[in-house]
Amino acid sequence: MSINPESLVAELKSTKQFFDTSTRCLTEDDSAFVPVEGMWTVAQQVAHAAQTVDWFFQGAFRPEGFDTDWEKLGKEVAQVRSLGAARAWLDAAFARAIEAIASRSAEEVNAVLPPNPILGEVPRAHIVSAIVDHTAHHRGALTVYSRLLGRVPAMPYMEEPAAVTA
Repeated sequence: MSINPESLVAELKSTKQFFDTSTRCLTEDDSAFVPVEGMWTVAQQVAHAAQTVDWFFQGAFRPEGFDTDWEKLGKEVAQVRSLGAARAWLDAAFARAIEAIASRSAEEVNAVLPPNPILGEVPRAHIVSAIVDHTAHHRGALTVYSRLLGRVPAMPYMEEPAAVTA
């Protein structure tokens, strides 16, 4: 069964909307909040979500495949101190992801990944499902952070679909 790029774009847009809706109660003042020492801050959680969107697309479409230098990737996220900067990275990462899918044919997005330790030999389109799952995981963590800060995060699915933008 072939997955069309348009449906993948729609899935990326709704994933981004759900993340933004769930986390909009967090402000720049919350950037450094961490529930327990040693965990990622609010800003770092968002930065990691952004980094991973880029990481999946790079891994699926570049000849070298997935970057598994976890230490390097972790250091990149650890440097992020601003929620605003992390959100800008997330916005840009999703924009790049949407463009990367929209600019490819159905054949390209359905081409099977070469052998790799991350997803195995599945169609490239599967990275979108992985992004959805990973982003939802961090969206959930950030709703817990929000509750610990005394905030009530918005229900992500309650906004009108027309609110989804590129």
